[in-house]
Amino acid sequence: MTRIDTSPHEAGTSPSAVVPATWLPGVDVVAFGGDYNPEQWPREVWDEDIRLMIEAKVNLVTIGVFSWALLEPREGEFDFGWLDEVIERLHSAGISVDLATPTASPPAWFWSSYPEARPVTREGVRLGFGSRGMASPSSPEYAAATTRIVTALAQRYGRHPAVKLWHVHNEYGAPVSQSYDEYSVVAFREWLIERYGRIEQLNAAWGTAFWGQHYETWDEIDAPRQAASVVNPSQRLDFARFTNVALLRCYLRERDIIRRHSPGIPITTNFMATSCPSVDYWTWAPEVDIVSNDHYLAAQRTDSHVMLSMAADMTRSLAGDRPWLLMEHSTSAVNWQERNIAKRPNELARNSFAHWGRGADGILFFQWRASRSGAEKFHSAMVPHAGPDSRIFREVEALGSDLGRLRAAMGTRVVARAAILWDWNSLWALGLEWRPSIDLDFHRQVESYYCWLWNEGVTVDFAHPESDLEGYDLVIAPNLYVATELASRRVRDFVTNGGTLIAAYFAGIVGESDNILPGPVPGGLHDVLGLQVDEFLPLRKQESVGLSDGSRGLYWAEEITTTTAETVLSYADGPAAKSPAVTRNRLGDGTAWYVSTDLDALQLGAVLKGALDESGVRPSAPATPGVEIVVRERGGEAYTTYLNHSDGDFWATGGGVEVLTGEESTDGFTIPAGRARVVYRTSE
Repeated sequence: MTRIDTSPHEAGTSPSAVVPATWLPGVDVVAFGGDYNPEQWPREVWDEDIRLMIEAKVNLVTIGVFSWALLEPREGEFDFGWLDEVIERLHSAGISVDLATPTASPPAWFWSSYPEARPVTREGVRLGFGSRGMASPSSPEYAAATTRIVTALAQRYGRHPAVKLWHVHNEYGAPVSQSYDEYSVVAFREWLIERYGRIEQLNAAWGTAFWGQHYETWDEIDAPRQAASVVNPSQRLDFARFTNVALLRCYLRERDIIRRHSPGIPITTNFMATSCPSVDYWTWAPEVDIVSNDHYLAAQRTDSHVMLSMAADMTRSLAGDRPWLLMEHSTSAVNWQERNIAKRPNELARNSFAHWGRGADGILFFQWRASRSGAEKFHSAMVPHAGPDSRIFREVEALGSDLGRLRAAMGTRVVARAAILWDWNSLWALGLEWRPSIDLDFHRQVESYYCWLWNEGVTVDFAHPESDLEGYDLVIAPNLYVATELASRRVRDFVTNGGTLIAAYFAGIVGESDNILPGPVPGGLHDVLGLQVDEFLPLRKQESVGLSDGSRGLYWAEEITTTTAETVLSYADGPAAKSPAVTRNRLGDGTAWYVSTDLDALQLGAVLKGALDESGVRPSAPATPGVEIVVRERGGEAYTTYLNHSDGDFWATGGGVEVLTGEESTDGFTIPAGRARVVYRTSE
């Protein structure tokens, strides 16, 4: 049996890991640590912080995220003394620095001097100071101020040996995304000119003949503010796209400054992969050196661990073949949900290993030490209010040791043969007013299909609808409402070349400007699906419809006429009684399935078993309720992560080495209730 080193270690003391060139320079271990805010504490606490970090095997901390007011207490006057001291202390202790630009929270002097930079809501409310959040992303005053502070930071610390990563801003799009200030209106017009070229093209794309909305000049166009009735949906969709670009330009401005002064050091900004509705991360991912993500459990949900896996899979998909970093998650409760549910014993580690198992090469928390004041004083931390003599800190120490045993797994990757299409344009457009039903919910649809595959033990990627789908055997389109010509062609080619497609209701309806596509509905997919939808049949609240196999659909039904598709299931009752409900269409060498009502994950499992079998996609291991299994691979090596979310022990068959305990077996391993285990196997 091949042996691997399963002891915790410092960098350079055990066999070399395969570290991708895009990872942190000089770091060949799993990054571990969190957001550190020493400015909130007296210097005597700093000494204890460093000592405890060493005990917990912390090797990377983020500093400076909300420090603008201290670094530049008055406009143009800098004070870096305290930051110099913190960085030197960390460096002397062997702890690397993820240095943040503090531009997510401008100081009081900025708001006082430049009130015109304040963001404005759609209702016309100019937001005030006293919270977190950036200025209008189109404000020239904000651009000038951020350029000054970022340049000063990059010049001072760009070549400091402690700085292994740059962290631009914080969570773009939250809490400030769309701003309706005058700067944004002018920038929106400029963006429209660049996009359409001629005003006639804009009128055609927006369908301004409707309701007499025709424009003669660009200056007549405003941001889509609150109006007497529903505002043109094409205009609102374009404003969402513009906002994404405006925020991205803010990131690029800071990134490019840092690159000039800090060559070779990777730069990131923290995403919120499945929970930020205002940022299209497909457009952002190529612009960061390392994709990083913030994730917090929706703790009131009983399937919160499944949603964690979905966020990790989405982040991995955004990163592509590159390593990615979990920038923030919580050791226990957060402070901003309606009910801030604390994590149970071992849940901290289980959550962390779920991210690692799905591809993360760094596990960081918000934050290191719990704050005593401010809006987040009830947010959990690595060092909680109870101090280091606490269950949470002991679990943090244990996690640091366990992650240190995974050095040899650096460079391994997760491989998926199934993909779910995720499109922010469809998310934005479906969220607008006057759709056929308020129950057309992008996230619910995606989550239902993801949960079905998760329950089957199938690892899933997410993919942009316009991406090349050749590497997958199964593709699911839960909410492809906006079907561009390229997206429709990609889906058609995928099926024709032998793939299995599953499309959900209300897909392929409009083109990129939110205009109904010509021809039979769904215009973007009717030939692929082999059917047309004659009537949308949204259901009343709490109404359901029966299918011929006994399952029941919620929210939605459709009156369907098949052309080349065969009927798999029909409606047994309701407004579409006797009409096809689930269909299957052969096209070229592949098949396209269509589900015209809303089914939960368990019902989908029964209805679509044939589609899964047909695709040839298989789980990493036989699915077991409450047990999550995912594999990281490299050549003939495999690291299988087992996460036991149940109350009973689980027996994992197959020999290997359990990396966290060093146990070797030729038969299998016990995965204790509530625990995570990583088993190393090799085909050699």
